Amino acid sequence: MTPARRALLLAAVPAAFVAVFFAYPVAAIVGRGLVPGGHPDLSALGRVVTDPRLRGIAWFTVAQAALSTALTLVLGLPGAHLLARVDVPGRSVLRALVVVPFVLPTMVVGTAFRSLFGPGAPMAALGLGSGVWAIVAAHVFFNHAVVVRTVGGLWAHLDPRQEEAARTLGAGRIRTFCSVTLPQLRPAIVSAASIVFLFCFTSFGIVLVLGGPRISTLETEIYRQTAELLNLRVAAALSVVQLVAVVAALAVGRRARGRREVTLALQPARRTARRPRGIVGWAATGAQAALVLALVVPPLVALVARSVQTPTGLGWDHYRALAGRGASSILFASPAAALAASLRNAVAATAVAVAVGGLAAVVLARRPGAAGGPAARRRGRAGLAALDTFLMLPLGVSAVTVGFGFLIALDRPPLDLRTSPALIPLAHALVAAPLVVRALVPVLESIDPHLREAAGTLGASPLRVWREVDLPIVARALLVGAGLAFAVSLGEFGATLFIARPDTVTLPVLIFRLLSQPGPEAFGQAMAASSILMVLTAGAMLLVERIRVGEVGAF
Repeated sequence: MTPARRALLLAAVPAAFVAVFFAYPVAAIVGRGLVPGGHPDLSALGRVVTDPRLRGIAWFTVAQAALSTALTLVLGLPGAHLLARVDVPGRSVLRALVVVPFVLPTMVVGTAFRSLFGPGAPMAALGLGSGVWAIVAAHVFFNHAVVVRTVGGLWAHLDPRQEEAARTLGAGRIRTFCSVTLPQLRPAIVSAASIVFLFCFTSFGIVLVLGGPRISTLETEIYRQTAELLNLRVAAALSVVQLVAVVAALAVGRRARGRREVTLALQPARRTARRPRGIVGWAATGAQAALVLALVVPPLVALVARSVQTPTGLGWDHYRALAGRGASSILFASPAAALAASLRNAVAATAVAVAVGGLAAVVLARRPGAAGGPAARRRGRAGLAALDTFLMLPLGVSAVTVGFGFLIALDRPPLDLRTSPALIPLAHALVAAPLVVRALVPVLESIDPHLREAAGTLGASPLRVWREVDLPIVARALLVGAGLAFAVSLGEFGATLFIARPDTVTLPVLIFRLLSQPGPEAFGQAMAASSILMVLTAGAMLLVERIRVGEVGAF
């Protein structure tokens, strides 16, 4: 079998997965809105273009996502360097802590910021309790882990001797970073930026809590048009606009990332980390650690503090009340059952995401061969770009649209999954698989192809080449992707909110229902449940950090 045909067969699996569980449901709900009764009616799209309010919402959505992405990159790179290249005590704990905000439901993130920066809060003077800057700050807090983990996953394996050679030749730290390190990190930086932009572009809970009645994005407007106004036509038109914007953003990201023709000299992570040297080195390390802690810790501390704050002082009243809620309550699920459901879904979603994302990453990292000439190579690159964009689309389409699409489209055999317990992990895997792809592709693209060619010359089959050459090198990045997939599954609630049954309520859905109830008791119990989710996530990520990958070949 030729390499091209083998790549085509590998690509068929992730492409079919996204086509069946994403493209088909989304097309079904968009068709209901724009092709009513089987006759196309695009007047709703014209309304989106001509209505000043809807047009303003679209522009604001793009602007706040771009600003949030830029700030997240600027503030995330120091943390990526610290956790990837600096050998300091407690690095594994800090890595796990950084991921915690990423798993929290966005409703909880918004509430934590209101608790920290809102009226009467400890940091109310900063004015981040609501408004545009509150939304941007919450997005930086939420997406910081994507930059740290994705960029750090590649940075940890860059050969430090190239930087040391530049410094020996007289280049300063800044010039060395800009001339040597930054070009090598470009694929990972652009990959992280594309993910962050999509998460900010489709942000729902954060905008809902911190935006107030005057600030809306495409995501919240789709929810309003669908759930409150029952205007499926306008909601479908907004979904189309959102989809077009996502495709455009992915195309720009793909062009910016480019195809690397020069491989990198990757090294095991344990060989690249260095202890700080001298006062300047330790001062820089301290500043980086302080920045990471300042970005991550205050909202988490505020969250835990609110969970133990009672009318009579500090105590565990909210946790005891939360444990007392049973299946007979209006939550339709006990906290223990919701926690068990979240863990089951996260494990299943991670397995699917790693399988689908791993196959996709192998294909996307492939360089089109020289056979067929330049025209064939151009067609190969265009095909890979189309596949990359298609696989990333679930990150940029409204969870409201996907959730309703599941209910509308997956209602008849052989895809009657509305009552199946597999529906929730499949929905989670749609969002998690692109994270696995983005964690693996930069590392796979950087592997020297001569290693594979040498193994093939010695008689190794393609499967054995992958097992003996590629897998040891990408194992660490695969763990990063799996950890992010597990985390995003634990915290996802947008699509889950529409497809969860009483016996499949997850912890984020339970938290959302608590936040929807009036009174300080329900709010305190929501903070207690959020704290439990936070501790669970930190423990899971710390376990991933403790895993030691074998030393055969590299990592």
